[in-house]
Amino acid sequence: MRRVTLVLEDGTVFHGTSFGYEQCVAGEVVFNTAMTGYPESLTDPSYAGQLMTLTYPLVGNYGVPPFTMASNGIATFMESDRIYASAIIVSDYCEEYSHWNACESLADWLKREKVPGITGIDTRQLTKVLREHGVMMGKIIFDDDADNIPTADYEGVNFVEQVSCKDVIRYNEGAGKKVVLVDCGVKHNIIRCLINRNVEVIRVPWNFDYTELDFDGLFLSNGPGDPDMCEEAVTILRRQMSKSRKPICGICMGNQLLAKASGASIYKLKYGHRSHNQPVRQVGTQRCYVTSQNHGYAVDANTLGADWSELFVNMNDGSNEGIRHLTNPWFSSQFHPEACSGPVDTEFIFDKFVDNLRG
Repeated sequence: MRRVTLVLEDGTVFHGTSFGYEQCVAGEVVFNTAMTGYPESLTDPSYAGQLMTLTYPLVGNYGVPPFTMASNGIATFMESDRIYASAIIVSDYCEEYSHWNACESLADWLKREKVPGITGIDTRQLTKVLREHGVMMGKIIFDDDADNIPTADYEGVNFVEQVSCKDVIRYNEGAGKKVVLVDCGVKHNIIRCLINRNVEVIRVPWNFDYTELDFDGLFLSNGPGDPDMCEEAVTILRRQMSKSRKPICGICMGNQLLAKASGASIYKLKYGHRSHNQPVRQVGTQRCYVTSQNHGYAVDANTLGADWSELFVNMNDGSNEGIRHLTNPWFSSQFHPEACSGPVDTEFIFDKFVDNLRG
């Protein structure tokens, strides 16, 4: 395996070896503390433009499931149509794998999808650096290819535009209530959760003007990058909110877009929330949930208007985890209730949304 070096923007270096596709890359270095779920995380479009560090020390031991698609175009076991993370960084890659559903190794999958993977990195120390400094840009450089040093930008890039669908896609046609799903980088399990509740899903591009369509409710998906780059989506959403009380639900990026449309502001977290074990409390109760999360930005709850309130808060740092309108059926969560991969404690959010559709 070829020797590689991870170079952070502050000059910190980590040395390891390659086990994936052999190509120099650059991106925002983030860390994920989940113990499992690398197939789902790698195919989550919210990781677009990022070098994903897994803190769990052993990765690859259960291989990769088949990358098959159902007849409706939804991935059977993954969260999108391909890997979206720019690279994966691990401490110890396991070459041998064993799982009833595995059909190939993580290394073979990365090579086929042309995504670098590096192992032998002290991911605990790397995580400490990121926690202290905050997320940073980084480069993965092959030691014998020092002339091919990549550059990349994360700030100011509209990653949502890159990962959103380009055309309108319909699922479960004629099934009942119609839901417009604004695709900012939607995970396929969000679509699965809606279909499982017997609604028709109309998936539209992130900047599609849906305000004149015939539908019963609006769903705002997760997505990568800075929500401030999605002003077109916010403008359309604000227009919809001004003309109709139709139910609205948002997840992750959707939470931030709903907040922006209401007049609130967004800020960047120091190192984000990317894990399966974020504790969240429902405001006004002592009810707490263990949640799956993947985001680097948060809603500034202090800027919410008088007609809005927080719905959930993060028990670790007090950041916002969801908002709700006081009179209209509009609400959102910063965490992932579809939770693939992760705990399914909060899937009731889909039930609440569908109940709102039916009045």
